[in-house]
Amino acid sequence: MDQQEYLKTLAHTRMPFGKYKGTYLIDLPEHYIVWYNAKGFPKGKMGDMLRLVYELKLNGLEHLIHTIKKNT
Repeated sequence: MDQQEYLKTLAHTRMPFGKYKGTYLIDLPEHYIVWYNAKGFPKGKMGDMLRLVYELKLNGLEHLIHTIKKNT
């Protein structure tokens, strides 16, 4: 999967478990993503996506994912 497809997938992926089950990953509260960063992200694709969401939020770039979500 190329980067563009990966970002499209991220834009449309919802949290599959926990308190925020059903919430788009990019819409998860920042404090929750920061908590995961401190605790450790899950292994696998979900962990990779959550780690990317953390980096996007940290750098103020979540609007890019919102734009992709809106346009696809």
